[in-house]
Amino acid sequence: MATDAAPEIKPAEGPRRPPPLARKLSEELQDLRARTAERAVTLREVIFVLRGLAYTLIVVLLALPFLVPVSLPGLSTPIGLAIGIIALRLSLGQRPWLPKKLQRKELPPGFFGQVFTLAGRIIRFLESFSRPRLAWVTASARMNQVHAVLMLVSAVVLLLPLPIPFSNTFPGWVIVLMAGGLMERDGVFVLASYVMFIAGTLYFVLLGEATRQLLEALKHWLLG
Repeated sequence: MATDAAPEIKPAEGPRRPPPLARKLSEELQDLRARTAERAVTLREVIFVLRGLAYTLIVVLLALPFLVPVSLPGLSTPIGLAIGIIALRLSLGQRPWLPKKLQRKELPPGFFGQVFTLAGRIIRFLESFSRPRLAWVTASARMNQVHAVLMLVSAVVLLLPLPIPFSNTFPGWVIVLMAGGLMERDGVFVLASYVMFIAGTLYFVLLGEATRQLLEALKHWLLG
């Protein structure tokens, strides 16, 4: 049946604009640094500033202080817990989320400025070498869940009160490399994370064995 309605006219399609370029990690840190230079900032504010970006970027930012000698009085546990919760949900194939109590946890004034200053070389390394490679490593959702388990285990190690040199450095690198690899679909970084995890495990095993032998020698020396 004929109608008086005007035919629908589709707008002419112009040249497609390229998608906006993702901001670099250094730019995100500079932004946070400018916003929080003279006041404390909550994890909720960090999440809000990085809205629209993968939670894996938040994991990278939170793990950076464990790679450099940044003072974290009272923050190691909540930061490690936040990383662990995000990694747990990723390992279960669920949407990342943090409880409100953790979101309200405050980071001290100038926190990200200190991180940026000390971790500058690490950030530049991540930006220079991370790119999509070895697609098969990150192509499967199931495999990515397995990769997230490695981040979860490393986050648990961060939570342990271990007065051991480099006890935070190895798991910190595992988390940064894995999160960066998943974020950029970089299979090389993901595999490097596994290598770092194995190296950290060997370090703790050898250190534990050396400590045991030292205690045995001390015992024999004291008891004759």
